[in-house]
Amino acid sequence: MPRAGLPDWASELVAMYVSGSANQFILYGNVEDRLPLPVGGGVTVLGNLRDFLLGVLMPGFDVVLSYDLGHGVRVEKGGPTFTQWPGFRDAESLPGSPRQAVELLDHYFRYTANLARLDRAQHQVGCFIRAAHLVVPALQGGLSYDLNAMALLIRDWATDTLLTEHSLATFLITENLNDLHPMLAQNTRAARIKLPLPEREQIQATLRLIGARYPVALQNFASDLSAPATQLAGTTLSALEGLLKTREHACRPLAARDLADLKKQLVEQDCSGLIEFIEPHRNLDHVYGQQAVKDWLRQDIALWQRGELQGLPMGYLLCGPVGTGKTFMVECLAGEAGVPVVKLKNFRDKWVGSTEGNLEKIFRLLQALGRCYVFVDEADQAMGRRGGTSGDSNVSGRVYSMLAEEMGDTGNRGKVVWVLASSRPDLIEVDLKRPGRVDIKIPLFPTSGAEEGFRLLQALCKARDVALADSDLEILREMVPDLLTPGAAEAIAVKAYRQMRASDVPPLAALRESLNGYQSPVPREVMDFQIGLAAREASDIDFVPERFRSLA
Repeated sequence: MPRAGLPDWASELVAMYVSGSANQFILYGNVEDRLPLPVGGGVTVLGNLRDFLLGVLMPGFDVVLSYDLGHGVRVEKGGPTFTQWPGFRDAESLPGSPRQAVELLDHYFRYTANLARLDRAQHQVGCFIRAAHLVVPALQGGLSYDLNAMALLIRDWATDTLLTEHSLATFLITENLNDLHPMLAQNTRAARIKLPLPEREQIQATLRLIGARYPVALQNFASDLSAPATQLAGTTLSALEGLLKTREHACRPLAARDLADLKKQLVEQDCSGLIEFIEPHRNLDHVYGQQAVKDWLRQDIALWQRGELQGLPMGYLLCGPVGTGKTFMVECLAGEAGVPVVKLKNFRDKWVGSTEGNLEKIFRLLQALGRCYVFVDEADQAMGRRGGTSGDSNVSGRVYSMLAEEMGDTGNRGKVVWVLASSRPDLIEVDLKRPGRVDIKIPLFPTSGAEEGFRLLQALCKARDVALADSDLEILREMVPDLLTPGAAEAIAVKAYRQMRASDVPPLAALRESLNGYQSPVPREVMDFQIGLAAREASDIDFVPERFRSLA
């Protein structure tokens, strides 16, 4: 079979089948997307994975069968040959239930393999099971003899010498490996082939192939398709095709200013709400104080922009008391670097295996996006535990293992930077915080004195047109709270603005009234404890203000 022009995953599959190293393939990942299909005469269209298997990978097979829960067993190709099988009755009698369907397929494969051994007939047979995770799913809370029996039969197609020496190719199609029965997903004789999300080059090639059909939608990029391809990396070809059809029908050309928002919508839709994009509209200039931290981060960004990837950290840990601006720092960091921030939402699910499947989907997206920050808020809760926790079927342990492996993948250096945020870094597993996963640990602290607290209030009030003079510091010095966090200062600034507008008083009086009777939203003992944790986590003592260094 010619391999020129095939996607990398398909070329790998063909090489393994032709060499005889594998005859069963678990296709997982981006399996529901569209794929380019040559239809002759130099014309290429977009089709689904079924079309690709039949038209590109198995055009020379004598018989191709398929099975899924909705349609049962179907003869995709070679009906006259299949009907010669003594076990065939009629098309209506082909089974729909999983156990009967798998047994029928097994009988037919063995029949054709025995014919070949007897030199009576040579039939090249292919079969694909769509949504295989619904046919033989991961065990849902207990033993299932039926599921285990079906998994054993399907595994035999890749291990039984009678079948492996026969011209047989079987494909198990599932979006997530973790959703598939472990007897199949962990079978060392089956090849696991990952279909990735399209990267920039594939999107650009697809736009070249189908762009002529959407002249209005693409009129602003007719001479340079690299711009939309770069901006839309991480979207599926299905979403891209749908976008072009919608814009062409509405006679609305795509514009460069639209692409970032469109990508955000398409990717979040494809990921079923598992992630969200944080659009950075600020940079590190908007972070008050923290000069040593900002200098370090700007050096990292300069290395990133120059392509000095070996000097980049794999990840950051932002730690500090509640309200010290950890999420705000991430947004400013991304704005300074000019790259998107992907925030992991609630990927945990109540169904066994679904949490791991959700993580697989997120990881595929990250690998397709190119350069990005991955933000995990409340990391002490989200990252799991090495040994799992009682009552969660060890989901926590598997989440920990998957995240640890992905965060430590050195192939992601310079592409994906993990940013963990937590006010309780002591609850994050030590292995997740070690160098090689999190190289830089950045503590964020409340203000360490009255002057620093006043300057923070002054900056936040100024943003709301509540102008305070430098000389107001001496008037308010005794009223400025100690250990003031940006979150608490923001609330005071909002209150001062409200007071000034509602009571028509000058800025100084408004702020004085707002500070009168102020109580910290975080108890002092909690604040002290979390400050100590942040100081001890710091990877560089220069990140810690002088007042708190004795705690480090």
